[in-house]
Amino acid sequence: MTDALITLSIDARSISVEAGVTVAAAIAMAGSTVTRRSVSGAARAPLCGMGICQECRVTIDGRAHQLSCQTLCADGMHVVTASEGLA
Repeated sequence: MTDALITLSIDARSISVEAGVTVAAAIAMAGSTVTRRSVSGAARAPLCGMGICQECRVTIDGRAHQLSCQTLCADGMHVVTASEGLA
């Protein structure tokens, strides 16, 4: 049995994933691993996968600093990462 697909937006790009997928996993499925930038501008990505390192912080539905590794995707969710400007 296949779970129903849900659709969310990651950096204004639509992606469909199965229910139960974390936002961090959806970001990776969308072809990126960058979630935020350090104070010096270095690209950062999820490291621990359990919310301790906080490297996975993104903006979800207008709320900044949400842990993408601990947040399940929801239909219609809007996620903004700090991946812009990467070559």
